[in-house]
This record gives sequence, structure tokens and C-alpha cells, in this order.
Amino acid sequence: MIISGTELAKETKQDVARRVAEAKEKYGRAPHLVVILVGEDPASQSYVKGKSRDAEEVGFKNTTIVRPAETSEKEILDLIAELNADNEVDGILVQLPLPRHINEDRVIEAIAKEKDVDGFHPGNVASLWQKLSCILPCTPKGIIRFLDKAGVEIEGKKAVVIGRSNIVGLPAAKLLLDRNATVTIAHSRTKDLAKVASEADILVVAIGRPKFVTADMVGEGAAVIDVGVNRDPETGKLCGDVDFEACKDKASVITPVPGGVGPMTRACLMENTLECFLRKMGEIC
Repeated sequence: MIISGTELAKETKQDVARRVAEAKEKYGRAPHLVVILVGEDPASQSYVKGKSRDAEEVGFKNTTIVRPAETSEKEILDLIAELNADNEVDGILVQLPLPRHINEDRVIEAIAKEKDVDGFHPGNVASLWQKLSCILPCTPKGIIRFLDKAGVEIEGKKAVVIGRSNIVGLPAAKLLLDRNATVTIAHSRTKDLAKVASEADILVVAIGRPKFVTADMVGEGAAVIDVGVNRDPETGKLCGDVDFEACKDKASVITPVPGGVGPMTRACLMENTLECFLRKMGEIC
């Protein structure tokens, strides 16, 4: 089964749009998402445009603030402080990566926890690991939705997550643990990685290397979630961390690149923005 992220994202956004219309009727305004883009990275520009389209589609007020690459870290932190203090702003997102002279950790920490729609703030990360109410990071949240949509049983299954970033790998592992899977977190230097990966019932790959996972790393009937977005060095086309053509016949469920996790990540961002708004209004604790 090839899971279309585009279709699943469409369903999610339709639900968000319905709830936004109800919230606007009840509170007299729509949720407001502000996205900050620093620099002119083409991939970042594309992502931000996609987020803007999604925000308009679900009925948000959407503001994109663009700053040149040479903007200082202090200017970005001052801008975030202004947005934190603005009661009409419900969600703040700073598009990553940032120019090298700006410390990404300081920027992420500067965003108010309650407006952190990405779920990257240390307070949200801590709450996730403590099983407290928090804003879930978008991509890991989307991964669980993919598995549920495909009817993949998580409880009692062996899951392997290749990638240990705070943005995808570690929170994805935590969400799988919360669903009672047995989870192994691996990386490119894991000893006997092919053997470890091939024993997984659920394989999540977020390592940022084109076609890193080959057929010998996928067990028969495994569910494979490919988070990577790379350029194929041979063709220049977008590809994932998984060699899709080599692995698709072994997997029971697999996500394509493009059209897989990416659209669902943006849909979960829309959902998170709505949840930030509803938390402010006291509807979510």
C-alpha cells in the first residue's frame, strides 16, 4: 500500500477548516499564524509558500515576514518578542534552517511555548517526554497518522527509527513508545544497521541521505515511513531516504517522496495552530 500524504493531508485540512469556521463564529476571529523567513533559500521559500497556501485554505489569518539573510540574531529575537506579546498572534513559526550566524536553539527557545506551532520549544519537548499536555511536533504527529490511516498495528510491534534529531527521530520514537511499540533508535553508524532495520515491523527513516535504505534493510511486510527529502545525485529529482523502487515490493505500507510525509507535516502544522488558538480560548487544557 502506497500511502498518499496528499490525500491524508486533504482530509486533515478539511477537518481543520470546519473547526476554524466554528471557532470564528464563536470568537469573532480566525486563528492567526505568523511565519518568519530569513534569507532566500529556494527550498525554504517553497516550504513557506506551501504553508501560506494551506493556512489560507483552512481559513487562518496568515502573515509571512521575510527578512534578508544578513539580519542579525538580535533583530530576529526582538521580532519574536513583539509577536509573543501580540495577543492577536496565535502561532509563530521560524522557517529552518537559519543563516549560520543565527543560533537556531536560541531562536526556538525565544518563541513562547504556547505559540510554538512546530512543537520545538524545550518546554514542549519536555512535556512530551513527561506525558504532559503539549504541542506535538508536526512530522512525528503525521507519522502516527499515516500508520493509523493504513491500519498498521503499533502496539506490541517492533519499531526502528533511523535518525535521532530532536525534530523528527527522537519525538517519533517517543510517540511510538506511547503507543506501546518496542522501539530501537538507530543512526548511520549503528553496528549491523541493515540487520537491525530488517527486523522492524515499522521502519521510520529520517537521516537525510538519498536512497540510504536499500531493499536488504526492509523486512517482508514492514511498514516504511520515509521522512527524507533529498535530491537524487544521479537524476537531480526529489527522492527520499528510502530507495522507493527497490523497497516498495517488500513493504506492506510505504510513503512516497514527494507526496508523502511532507504534505501531512504541513497539515499537522495547521492543526497545531488551531490547537494553540483553542488553548488560548480555554477549550484545550
